[in-house]
Amino acid sequence: MRGVVFAGDRVLEFVEFPDPTPGPGEVVLEMKASGICGSDLHFYRAPKGGGSTGLPGAATAGPIIRGHEPCGVVAAIGPGVSANEAKVGMRAMVHHYWGCTVCEHCRAGWSQMCDRQRPEIYGINAHGAHAKYMKVPARTLVPLREELSFEAGAAIACGSGTSYAALRRLDVYGGSTIAVFGQGPVGLAGTQFAVAMGARVIALDISPERLAQAKELGADVTINPAKDEPVAALKALTGGKGTDFALECSGAPDARVAAVRGVKLWGHVCFVGVGGTVTLDVGSDLMMRQVTVFGSWTFSIIGQADCADFSVKNKVAVDRVFTHRWKFDDAVEAYRLTDKQIGGKGVILM
Repeated sequence: MRGVVFAGDRVLEFVEFPDPTPGPGEVVLEMKASGICGSDLHFYRAPKGGGSTGLPGAATAGPIIRGHEPCGVVAAIGPGVSANEAKVGMRAMVHHYWGCTVCEHCRAGWSQMCDRQRPEIYGINAHGAHAKYMKVPARTLVPLREELSFEAGAAIACGSGTSYAALRRLDVYGGSTIAVFGQGPVGLAGTQFAVAMGARVIALDISPERLAQAKELGADVTINPAKDEPVAALKALTGGKGTDFALECSGAPDARVAAVRGVKLWGHVCFVGVGGTVTLDVGSDLMMRQVTVFGSWTFSIIGQADCADFSVKNKVAVDRVFTHRWKFDDAVEAYRLTDKQIGGKGVILM
């Protein structure tokens, strides 16, 4: 089979790999949809011969098949996999992490937090979903409900699931106000889920196209920080108090500062944008305003399933975050356009 490999300096190649065979406790999925995530761009843009991306590097020897938002159908089952874990033909997402399986984090479903070994991250340091088939441990599977498309499953497998988990940690509630900074794929999903949770959403981005999409997904108000000072604008929209919550999805230093300064006294801020830095005055920005700031990295396997259930129960049209759909053979063009970061989410359909 052919798999998508990043060669460095924004060069993408199709490389031949053997079709995978499941070993003990493993399954092989026939991929149906493989999402493209903003964090993929760190590796797509990395220089040839390696270089720091700020994310976990390669552990698998040789070229790595990319794609860490897998969704497909179980095609083969290895020895020792029970019928409760997987059946041929089962529709499934993948929790794209695998750790030691026995530490407290792995046992709680947070394999990416494994403290006994470097976890495998499919599509990052182990073979991922940009290919016809993908081999994973059966225990990484999350059943995909019939009400959800394969595309929706791919989104929930990382980008949309990340926003959902962050909103749950913020404890967003009906009638609250949240500012969502950055309306890329993760931010758009955050807007979508926050609206479904009953919150008033103020969406911020410098792209008019993305702000328009946020409005379509239910944002009450949009702000373009390139035109209006964001903290002042947020205060004006909240009677001078600031928002109850802020979700920062861009990773931009200025946006992170504005997210903190734009919440009310006792407000809560969550950072999910990868990389970068932020400089704050601990006294005036945090302590004297009793502001809580934390980071959130993806979700547990239980949280992934919960996101899917929430989407079905609340009729969240997860597919609406997609603005681009490509065939597998068009992967070069898919990443070239994704690199421009001007639209919503993209997905490769097998």
